[in-house]
Amino acid sequence: MAKLSQIELNMLRQIADLHKVPEGAYNIRRNGESAGRNSSENIEIVSKTDKPGIDIIIKPGTKNESVHIPVIISKTGYSETVYNDFIVGEDCDVLIIAGCGIHNSGCDTSKHDGVHTFHVGKNSRVKYVEKHYGDGEGTGEKIMNPQTIVYLDEGAFIEMDTTQIRGVDSTHRYTRIELAAGSETLLLEKLMTHDRQKADSDMEIILNGEDSRARVVSRSVAQGESEQVFHPSVVGKARCFGHVQCDTIIMDSAKVRSIPAIESDCVDAQLVHEAAIGRIAGDQLLKLMTLGMSEQEAEERIISGFLK
Repeated sequence: MAKLSQIELNMLRQIADLHKVPEGAYNIRRNGESAGRNSSENIEIVSKTDKPGIDIIIKPGTKNESVHIPVIISKTGYSETVYNDFIVGEDCDVLIIAGCGIHNSGCDTSKHDGVHTFHVGKNSRVKYVEKHYGDGEGTGEKIMNPQTIVYLDEGAFIEMDTTQIRGVDSTHRYTRIELAAGSETLLLEKLMTHDRQKADSDMEIILNGEDSRARVVSRSVAQGESEQVFHPSVVGKARCFGHVQCDTIIMDSAKVRSIPAIESDCVDAQLVHEAAIGRIAGDQLLKLMTLGMSEQEAEERIISGFLK
């Protein structure tokens, strides 16, 4: 792996919990170039020839293996769009750890748009973990726009755990998942905004197959003068089950809109949505403050627990 600066190493720890070269398959992208790559016996990583990005090909029957594909940007004014395709064979059980970190110490905007497409084979299980993080003392913006498209074959399962830690000035997140018969998804989204940051999150969950199931849980914290908009949509086209839950803690002068939607094209579809926006309860703060915490420490403890 190429030598990384201390700032870049810190970003890798933040977004992928990497303290050293990972075992197994990995691809580390830095400022548009490869900083390290390794394929394993069952997971092959190949550069695309027609556009920036990689193909991650996971052989049928691969189990208890992982692949890391973090992206770090440390160059101010750098902007990119990257296309990554995941082809997961049948009967797999794998962990995929992605994420993007931007350190911007200048006055120009740094931006990463990531387009990830998953094809998950029959009866396979995938856990996908993605973290976004921004830092740097510069005035230039840090922008991330992830787009994730998932196609689940019969009996397949994907758990998506996506987190925006902090420091991202603007993000537009788009997620679309199409489910075949007997397939299932669990989508966990955690997001924090502060200062004047803006975040939009659009989700489309299409339950095409009989007995497909989807659960969406979105939790966010809006601080300062930040703005958040959530629009999760679940469409039932067969006998299926879908549940959407959006919970937000709003603070200071922040603004939040939550617009969950459910749509049924089948009489046997069972779809539920719920949304809640509110401030931190006073009794929660009081209880922690009686234990010796300051109000700020109590708020931070509550927020940390809420976003876990």
